[in-house]
Amino acid sequence: MPATEAQLPTHSAAAVHAAEMRAALLAWYAAHRRDLPWRATRDPYRIWVSEVMLQQTRVAAVLEHYREFLQTFPTVQALSAASEAEVLARWSGLGYYRRARMLHHAAQVIVREQNGEIPRTAEALRALPGFGAYTAAAVGSIAFGLPVAAVDGNVERVLARIAGWSAAERGFAAQVRELATELVDTAQPGDYNQAVMELGATVCLPRQPLCLHCPWQGWCRTRGEHAMPARSTMQRQHSARAAYLRGQGSTQQVLLCRRSSQASLMAGMWELPMYAPQPGEAAAFTVRHAITVTNHVIDLFTPASNDLVPDGQWFDTAQLHELALTGLTRKVLRRLGCMPSAKV
Repeated sequence: MPATEAQLPTHSAAAVHAAEMRAALLAWYAAHRRDLPWRATRDPYRIWVSEVMLQQTRVAAVLEHYREFLQTFPTVQALSAASEAEVLARWSGLGYYRRARMLHHAAQVIVREQNGEIPRTAEALRALPGFGAYTAAAVGSIAFGLPVAAVDGNVERVLARIAGWSAAERGFAAQVRELATELVDTAQPGDYNQAVMELGATVCLPRQPLCLHCPWQGWCRTRGEHAMPARSTMQRQHSARAAYLRGQGSTQQVLLCRRSSQASLMAGMWELPMYAPQPGEAAAFTVRHAITVTNHVIDLFTPASNDLVPDGQWFDTAQLHELALTGLTRKVLRRLGCMPSAKV
């Protein structure tokens, strides 16, 4: 029988019921898991790509990028041989571009130092660029069956609620890792880790969790919303940019500027030029775009004359999907009809 709240005051008590909890979770996962492309493979490369893409990004936003990325770079060797610009172009729209750079760097290390074989131990995975504890555990458990617990934000929230812990408590992160290690199913670690993450993503939600649908409700000390670390306050920034266009139809061109290679965000990527509107000049439209902890509000102008065009480079619209565009630039060019929506 599931433990009562009085029977489960600490994470060590949860370990007593670990076998029951694993069985209940895996049965729920088998019946309710989403049909996602990376769950139909044990290829470590494809699993790794999915895990990197999913960090700080919604599943719905990843699906098309995942398909197109693997069409372009189907193997770790293909990714290693690509230029950084090619990798960023295929990543464009996902944001947090450091992930793409580290993915590319790690692929080069694997080809150069590991004979193109992704390491099969958690320790060796952790030694690769961009592999933290979570990514190493996720790839290792799902692809290779390593009995290690993967702890992301979803898992942390689920386990904190199960144990009734507050994120403000001293040693919170270490307690969560310890509980995760106690509960992981060593016979099916990949399915177990994905099941806990799925539970956090679809049932144990940050707001208004669906407790009646939870396979662990009988062992949960919280059963409802639970205090977690506050999100960073979003800042608002207002600016103006211009889309300089020339030509028409298939011969249309757009002017882009390249960000400095030393920029702290989106280094080396292409964007629309900044613009100083003339008095009384009306914007064509306004775009809102969130980047890390900043909500950007951008007034977009389409100047009738190119006489005051800033330094930049003209590109045919047919070339745009090959460029490493910032997410904002991609959003504006789609709004202007310069890029097909399929190239999101």
